[in-house]
Amino acid sequence: MLLLIGTCNKPLVAQENKLPDSLRMKWWEEARFGMFIHWGVYAQFGGVYQGHEQVRGGAEWIMNRSKIPVDEYQAMAGQFNPTQYNPDEWVRMAKEAGMKYLIITAKHHDGFALFETKASKWNIVDATPYGRDVLKPLAAACKKYGIKLGFYYSQAQDWNNPGGSAARKLMREGWANPDSARIDAYTLAHKGHWDPKQETASFDDYMRNVSVPQVKELLSNYGDIAVLWWDTPTNMTDEAANMLQQQLELQPNIITNDRLKRPNFPGDTKTPEQKIPDWSELEGKHWETCMTMNGTWGYRTSDHKWKSAETLIRNLVDIASKGGNYLLNVGPKPDGTFPQESIERLATIGQWMKVNHEAIYATKSSPLQPFDWGRCTMKEHGENTSLYLTVFDWPQNGVITLPLKHQVLKASFLANGQKIRTENQSGQIRLQVPKQAIDKVATVIKIEVAGKLIQEKTSVAKKMKTGALDE
Repeated sequence: MLLLIGTCNKPLVAQENKLPDSLRMKWWEEARFGMFIHWGVYAQFGGVYQGHEQVRGGAEWIMNRSKIPVDEYQAMAGQFNPTQYNPDEWVRMAKEAGMKYLIITAKHHDGFALFETKASKWNIVDATPYGRDVLKPLAAACKKYGIKLGFYYSQAQDWNNPGGSAARKLMREGWANPDSARIDAYTLAHKGHWDPKQETASFDDYMRNVSVPQVKELLSNYGDIAVLWWDTPTNMTDEAANMLQQQLELQPNIITNDRLKRPNFPGDTKTPEQKIPDWSELEGKHWETCMTMNGTWGYRTSDHKWKSAETLIRNLVDIASKGGNYLLNVGPKPDGTFPQESIERLATIGQWMKVNHEAIYATKSSPLQPFDWGRCTMKEHGENTSLYLTVFDWPQNGVITLPLKHQVLKASFLANGQKIRTENQSGQIRLQVPKQAIDKVATVIKIEVAGKLIQEKTSVAKKMKTGALDE
């Protein structure tokens, strides 16, 4: 039985059935691949305000960077009517791409909630013609397909609910407003805010009346929540962070990131953004690279800088080889559909994962430094070890060399089981491979060797560069 004690600001919940951290993190360590979804009223703008293309940053920042007044931004919600939203289709695409979990922006910095909430009328049920909570059917679809569900929640920045904080951005990052000097002076004097309506309550009021109650709703009304993904702790205090941290007792096995409040609330995972750490930054921590498919998180009509499916697959392999997870973003269109470019790339990744997932799921970081020709992941089986060599650049001479003295028990292509001839020579393993690669993007070779491998270490460990406090 759960024992509920305390005020609405401090709900104390007995944490029954909480797993030890090693078991709590197990599914996440094995997943390696997840989908990020950035969606909200900003999709309706598509990166354009009054005919002006947003100059800098992701399209989800258009309200701040273009200094859109609160009333004007909220009026756009009257056009946000995603009648083509199909959560079953979203989750099915994630599943078929090989993703194991999904994290959606329940509330981004514009404060717009994609769920029914009693804490604010600024939500999809009350403020749009769509009038329905989109998270409940998404949670049902995730349960149907066996996908873990997580929520992104902007705990401090909120540009519509009074009292929320705002990271200060110069007017030139939005558009060439002729009144830029006055606006920049105003935001400097008002802690980043540009509309008096944003300051009709205090930050403490916002935390008590919006942020804490909404987090409680998210952790109470949608079943099992696997991840809570905080973002940009602008103006956060330890007291405010503690209030939010207490809500996690509602989901005792939830995993959180390092963006609630630094440095006193490190969470479980580090969050390098739009970059993959190099070998010297790994620090032995859980980490997850979040990355866009093009140049923006939220939908932007003019952004056609799409990464190729080849790049995305190789990123996934690179990240797995270093023991991290890949959280790959989709920015749905305002009608609720995924951009066609995202759909195509997810399908191509899925085709590769269907054949090669064994080299990704539940693997450990490579015991060897990255190779010029590709990457390596590892699994241990009792006293023996399986190495998965993912070859990006096929050798012209038909030979792949590994700096290992271990006895090879078996070597074969993962795709078809075809055996590969090996020999130990001068303290190295040499693999004799055909002239042509099986997969021109990434061909996987599985090698089983006797014994365990010791991780190579770099001479100097650097601190991992993680997500910016304010973007």
